[in-house]
Amino acid sequence: MEYLPDYYVDSKQMAALLMAQEIELDNIAAGILRQRDDMYVMTASPQSIRRREKMLRIQADPSTEPLDFRRKRIINRQSMKPPFTQRWLQEQLDKLIGPGLAVVSVDVQQFILYVTTNIENANLFKEVQHTVQSVKPANLVYQQNTSLNHRIGVKHTTKRRTVSWNYKLDGSWELGEKPFATLGPEVTL
Repeated sequence: MEYLPDYYVDSKQMAALLMAQEIELDNIAAGILRQRDDMYVMTASPQSIRRREKMLRIQADPSTEPLDFRRKRIINRQSMKPPFTQRWLQEQLDKLIGPGLAVVSVDVQQFILYVTTNIENANLFKEVQHTVQSVKPANLVYQQNTSLNHRIGVKHTTKRRTVSWNYKLDGSWELGEKPFATLGPEVTL
């Protein structure tokens, strides 16, 4: 009311009109902020994420896929622009599933693209497959390998034995008379 002329200060009608306008203006301001947030995938509302998934023809299941994964998937799909290189694919998979969980390699002699992953989430696995199938050249065969993140223990022991040869190769020995060689005791080093 402070910005109105003095004539309207005591008017009950003007006060009621300003209160109604204030609610509408607050709703408009909130809508503008929501619209600004929906312009960016990482701050978008679930409704905006659903609309973007529909535009990209992604069949999402909000009951099993968290909103954060759905946002990463949209960014992944929108950033698939040529040219595609092995390094680009490695960076995309690192962004999508995390650094070190996927290794991309190419056998140029056999025309095979290997992607070795350590993924337990089925949704992520499907998205990795979609990404690779979308960007791989037609002359490469895609080979999916699975890795395990477990430690393997190796125990090493070295043993030694002396060998005494009982025969000479000069024709003076007869076959079967003595063992060909005698083994000494086994010694652990």
